[in-house]
Amino acid sequence: MAHHESAKVANSFTVIVATDCGSTTTKAILIEKVGDTYRQTYRGEAPTTVEAPFEDVTRGVLNAIAEIEELSGRKILAGDQIITPCRDEKTGVDIYISTSSAGGGLQMMVTGVVQNMTGESAQRAALGAGAIVIDVLAANDGRLPHEKIERIRTMRPDMILMAGGTDGGAVNHVVEMAEYVAAAEPRPRFGVTYKLPLIYAGNKEAQPQVRKILEEKSALVVTDNIRPVLERENLAPARNKIHDLFLEHVMQQAPGYKKLMEMAGAPIMPTPAAVGLIMEAIAKREHLNLIGVDIGGATTDVFSVFEGAFNRTVSANLGMSYSVSNVLAEAGLANIMRWVPFTIDEQTLRNRIKNKMIRPTTIPQTLDELQIEQAIAREALRLALIHHKSLATGLKGVQQERTISDVFEQQASGKSLIDMLKLDLIVGSGGILSHAPRRIQSMLMMVDAYEPMGCTRVSVDSIFMMPHLGVLSTINEQAATDVFVRDCMIYLGTCVAPIGQGKDGEVCADIETTWPDGKLTKEQLRFGELKLFPLEGEQKATIKVQPAKGVNMGAGAGVAVTKEVHGGVVGLLLDGRGRPLKLPAEQQARVASLTKWFDAVGLYPKES
Repeated sequence: MAHHESAKVANSFTVIVATDCGSTTTKAILIEKVGDTYRQTYRGEAPTTVEAPFEDVTRGVLNAIAEIEELSGRKILAGDQIITPCRDEKTGVDIYISTSSAGGGLQMMVTGVVQNMTGESAQRAALGAGAIVIDVLAANDGRLPHEKIERIRTMRPDMILMAGGTDGGAVNHVVEMAEYVAAAEPRPRFGVTYKLPLIYAGNKEAQPQVRKILEEKSALVVTDNIRPVLERENLAPARNKIHDLFLEHVMQQAPGYKKLMEMAGAPIMPTPAAVGLIMEAIAKREHLNLIGVDIGGATTDVFSVFEGAFNRTVSANLGMSYSVSNVLAEAGLANIMRWVPFTIDEQTLRNRIKNKMIRPTTIPQTLDELQIEQAIAREALRLALIHHKSLATGLKGVQQERTISDVFEQQASGKSLIDMLKLDLIVGSGGILSHAPRRIQSMLMMVDAYEPMGCTRVSVDSIFMMPHLGVLSTINEQAATDVFVRDCMIYLGTCVAPIGQGKDGEVCADIETTWPDGKLTKEQLRFGELKLFPLEGEQKATIKVQPAKGVNMGAGAGVAVTKEVHGGVVGLLLDGRGRPLKLPAEQQARVASLTKWFDAVGLYPKES
């Protein structure tokens, strides 16, 4: 493929077809230039065909594109070839691009010297590149040498990333880890014929020894240290190498990928890496702090950009179908039950969750099934964010200026970069959020799970096209951001949530709102109340919030705050339930509170 030639005409593309090959579904979208802007015009989907009987990922791709062909009346396929470039108004496309997480994504093992320092930096580098980290090995992880060797041997990762030590530091621990890896003679997950890709991104002084130990045993690539000095992380070189090796080695083993790579006009990207790219592009363009989430059947990915720093984590055990029992195990039944607005006995709930695991593709048929599913989603989202906060931190092992309050907080670990008060935007995606029957349900699931503070804008990806747009941004950023803003993002509205607690019915804040038509309204938001006001997506209102004594809107206890807030398909949500959010402990009182809140915002249809 002549990539360099396609690059210079990238901006003259007017018709683009993109696919995302997921573990179960392959989704295709058509993007066309309409006037001066790019729009997403048609979409198609088909089952992914990585497994038997097909064992060829391109079958599913062609099936999904055939659906677009039928809907759009444009001829795109000639047999099993995509017609590029466009031949006339109704024939062909200018470029075909794709992302993929088929075949279970990219599974990596990482090693470091100190678990919460270089071990964690290595983990962040791998996660940022779109991998699932199956284990972190470190010199001080408490495992004996033979246990480490056994672990490397049994895990069968797609790739290993080795880090450790700052440049010029001691080399013995790094060399020791290299020896364990060599002793384990690790075999890759796919393919018996090729060597396991291994990236060394540790202390540069140890490079010669690492080469000597591992060159014969693996496909070794050496790159810059990810932690050259304690105060700085340098993740980009390792992240780029992970991508390259993923395409060269791992993807080549998956059935039909060679064909897919030949069809595509740009390198194929791992789905999560592509989603991360579009998140970064939007945050940069709008100067936002954002949190994005993609909640799937097997995993939940959380992305954040705070003050320009990008982080991604994967909760590989939190999902809505294949991993639903893990959500139950990790959250505990009581935490799921607390969101269900009716009384249900434990066994019934457990049985429902088991049914979901046996038949992962079923969708809720009744209102209570939907309510239970959305209760589980709240917990999966909540736990995935806790996991993300623990990894999206400042660097550990760096001495920071200590203040009295820090002494109480014990700043042994880096501080989380996720600051809910500085958060501007939450973006939700994945079936349960993108396809909820009512948009308010998506908004409230995210508000309940994340407990945003102050004023936070909430949005959802309309049909999950972030992966397609992420890979598109590498060849045409304008096309990607045009479509993202116009067709992908659905703004739900803004959540206004004062921080503090009080008895139900006590005044939480006085709020004055100036609506787009100039009308001024005043109201009291009381503790234990949820209020929703319509405010269109294109419109803005100005709110002045005067919190009660001891209640904080971000500027300090009792200090008034004036903010411009954006509307959306749901509107302006005033959340007087307090932060942190505490639900009544007693079952009857809790069901009463949930029912009151859910009715106040029209969350579910009324029983007739």
